[in-house]
Amino acid sequence: MDVRAHNRYTGEVEPFDRVGGHIPGAVNVPGGDDFDESGRFLAADQLANRYADAGVDADREVVVSCGSGITAARTILAIEAAGLPVPTPALYAGSYSDWSSDPSRPIATGPQS
Repeated sequence: MDVRAHNRYTGEVEPFDRVGGHIPGAVNVPGGDDFDESGRFLAADQLANRYADAGVDADREVVVSCGSGITAARTILAIEAAGLPVPTPALYAGSYSDWSSDPSRPIATGPQS
């Protein structure tokens, strides 16, 4: 799961890394959408619906990434706060910055399939 803004995920904009795009197979669930108008996490039931709709369930392992790992760590907290009966997602600490730093790794662009 890639929680960066959609335009970074698609590769339209990349302000930090050598090339825009995302890790192949990653689903985009922008982390900024976890908050209400006051900047607080959405209610637990709203977070639960949001992540269940994104495919977070007890039957699959979830690895969360962003640009450098910071937003991904906060997203794991949001998933935990949602109270979903799922294993704690794994954090790809280096996230897209780490992935894209190796030119031998594939990069996907465009919207998710």
